[in-house]
Amino acid sequence: MGKRTEFLYMSEPDVISAGVLDAPKCINNAEEVFRLLAQGDYLMGGSNHNNHGMYIVFPKETPFPNMPVAGPDRRFVAMPAYLGGRFDICGQKWYGSNASNKKHGLPRSVLMVTLNDKETGEPLCFMSANLISAARTGAVPAVGARYLARKDAEVLTCVGCGAIGKACMEAIITELPNLKKVLCNNHSPERAVSMANYITRTYGIEAEAESDLEKAVRAADVISVAVSRTAPLHFRREWVKPGCTILASGPLQCDESLWMDMDIVYDHIGLHHAYVEDAIQSGDKDDYYSGVIGGPIYRLIDAGRKPALDDSLSIGKIILGQQQGRTSDDQIICFIACGMAVFDLGLGYDLYHTALEKGIGTKLLLWDSPSQCEE
Repeated sequence: MGKRTEFLYMSEPDVISAGVLDAPKCINNAEEVFRLLAQGDYLMGGSNHNNHGMYIVFPKETPFPNMPVAGPDRRFVAMPAYLGGRFDICGQKWYGSNASNKKHGLPRSVLMVTLNDKETGEPLCFMSANLISAARTGAVPAVGARYLARKDAEVLTCVGCGAIGKACMEAIITELPNLKKVLCNNHSPERAVSMANYITRTYGIEAEAESDLEKAVRAADVISVAVSRTAPLHFRREWVKPGCTILASGPLQCDESLWMDMDIVYDHIGLHHAYVEDAIQSGDKDDYYSGVIGGPIYRLIDAGRKPALDDSLSIGKIILGQQQGRTSDDQIICFIACGMAVFDLGLGYDLYHTALEKGIGTKLLLWDSPSQCEE
């Protein structure tokens, strides 16, 4: 007889019950993952172990009537990883994305996470991951705020007020002990108004919508950037005050003088090496750079204007005390935060174990005994 295999299915309500909305829990989890990244106790896709994921990118035209064609933010992505430390888990985030989903009452991306036994490959948990992805996306810049922002920061500007912008805001504000005001800027003003009202109602913090990007940036001690590829933005050097911390979880264009004046802190150097490798292999490096958060900086590195990636700062090494982040009150810092499946696995792992402890979720049978099991 072969081995009986069950796995836990967790719906979005199950994930909520297990604590995905607990921002401090998610931030501490993300900090732990950063430590493992800096120590090298992880694997991601590709021969370099650092690839973001494998994409299905749809063609602009196709002779096949049922094949999808390219559209705004339209793709499927598989993001496999192994995460070491106490997690010691393999798994994958899988998602499809399409900007037109909103017309159908769906989020732009629909995501699932699978956790697998590292030895046998058996599924341990299959879980709804939209909130996991949002929570870890918010937790990552919050770790940046914890280690890089001035402790006397009083004004947070949130550029991008969608689901990810809201998740970033809810995590970041827990790391700003002297926060007095939040400014909300969004390409559709009604979302900015809605988030400002939510902040005041939920946290008792003064918040307002500011449609003028320049005014929103000029006022900020900390800026959270969480816009999509379909809503690019540009910061001018004179807008950014001394001591400001920019937490870039979405694409950002800046005056070259601003990039030059900022100290860049990366989430994980290996990931950015992988992006550059992919850009070279694409045959159109400049076009590839346009689609990733760090692209404008890679161009300056290629031109010899900014330090090479291996000579740059990373948040994991700052956490471990191997590098120093903020060194003065006037220093302008930009934290580049891209998505990595190890964060989904780390948070998913803790939610899964909370679910086991509390009896959350539904156990599903894979097999009583596998038909192909060899005696």
